[in-house]
Amino acid sequence: MPPAPHTLPQESMPPARTDLSDFARALAARLPGSWSSDYQRHARYEEQFPRTEQLWDNGHVAHIVSQYVLSHDAILHGPEGHRLFIADRPHHCDQFVAASFEPVEDGIKPHHFVGVEEPHGIAIPNDPARAAARIAQRVLPRYERAVESVFDNAATLPDSPHRPAPPQVAHVLTLTLYDDGALGAPYDSVPEQARGTLFACGFQYLPHQAALLLSAQYSENDRSLRVQAAARLLTAQGIGVNLRHVAPTTAAPPPASPQAARSPRR
Repeated sequence: MPPAPHTLPQESMPPARTDLSDFARALAARLPGSWSSDYQRHARYEEQFPRTEQLWDNGHVAHIVSQYVLSHDAILHGPEGHRLFIADRPHHCDQFVAASFEPVEDGIKPHHFVGVEEPHGIAIPNDPARAAARIAQRVLPRYERAVESVFDNAATLPDSPHRPAPPQVAHVLTLTLYDDGALGAPYDSVPEQARGTLFACGFQYLPHQAALLLSAQYSENDRSLRVQAAARLLTAQGIGVNLRHVAPTTAAPPPASPQAARSPRR
């Protein structure tokens, strides 16, 4: 798809070819089904945005739209709401480009395009008969398959699939990252069902600190793997796991020496 309207073009389009309007009409008359042509000139760069912001292409047609000032273009309207974008191909006076537009029917939302392969545009010769044959063979089949996939997504998943909230758990373990690099929790705050798992993942019980801790001597990568393993195993047991940093201390630091703590003598 083309960039947001504030994106500036990097190159100027070569002088507009006068035959685009006639070519688009002749092309519409030769495509299968009933097609009509809507030709428009653009006095300013911004005027092309309403015509190109729904372009269904992330290849060279999108590149042209994003990098060049289009002084004119044409939109072909066909059966079942199909639309094709026709424009000059820069530096190729014997060619145009053709690409499709995204469907805009009611009920079509952004998540319906997820996983759908874009029906990329192509270069076409400036001969209407040959161009129509190439579009019928290479563009329209991909376009119709993509539109069908979008409509299928809209029918099966009308609303965006929001992520579900986590299930309620009976026990929660909060692991704390301490300032000295140790990670763990006070022993009494660790659910009894979680203690064996923590021991198996390398946590140790330190009686003098009354805590289960993962030593800071482990490398950062090793510690991350052990914490991930513990969280995965505990989650599978229905135990929630939180990770927090130790609360910053607000107490005033102790004096550097007993003498510094005394009031100076007068």
